[in-house]
Amino acid sequence: MPQSTPDLKPSYTIRSQGDRCINVDFGDAINPETGRICLSASAIFRAAHLPGVFEIVPTYISVALHYVPTQENMAQGCAYETLSERLHELLKDGIPNLEQASRTFKIPVCYGGTHGPDLHDIAKRINLSPEEVIARHSQSPAMVYMLGFAPGCPYVALLDPVFAIPRRDTPITAVPAGAVVVANRQNMIYPSTLPCGWHILGSTPLKMFDLDRNPPVLLSPGDHVAYVPISAEEYDHIKHTQTFEMAT
Repeated sequence: MPQSTPDLKPSYTIRSQGDRCINVDFGDAINPETGRICLSASAIFRAAHLPGVFEIVPTYISVALHYVPTQENMAQGCAYETLSERLHELLKDGIPNLEQASRTFKIPVCYGGTHGPDLHDIAKRINLSPEEVIARHSQSPAMVYMLGFAPGCPYVALLDPVFAIPRRDTPITAVPAGAVVVANRQNMIYPSTLPCGWHILGSTPLKMFDLDRNPPVLLSPGDHVAYVPISAEEYDHIKHTQTFEMAT
């Protein structure tokens, strides 16, 4: 069980997100404190076994609860008003600041070249050498705040402030699985081939999402990430074997 430290008493707003989802908003900016609040609130909501709720999803600044409306299933559903009242009840006295079981994953990344075609452009934008960009990225303390966009796709933040660069002007229609992309001090690692509006810094040979693995996702919200620069030869070897000492 996660350990509890002094309670958090966050301000929050509850709002409807369509007729099958309710959002609890805890802030409007990405920061570690709000991230911890979202993770702790998610744990509290799960422990409450809320009727009708079948999925609870933490994000950077909020927690989304997906539920079955009452009118569809009287035995298992839940009305919006009832669920909203229950959430207010759970939050009225604050929430325990749950110390999540912290895992740190070493993620190997081959930077630049065909694996990171935007490395030199990023370096030029922020007035650093490509080697300095790699050092700044691999030394950035970073945490997985949420999974989204595609199954197993981790959103990692907050990177070194030098990576506060905007999204690309023109998105790319297809970026391969493993691409490590950056924008606005955030980082995603692509689990499959998908469109992309961020800048490709490098690529990891590890699979972020694999249905033959249990669990299929490699990274989860609350995990810490340490990027490890590798060569193209090391990339090919790890991609073939899928072996790398990741967890610490």
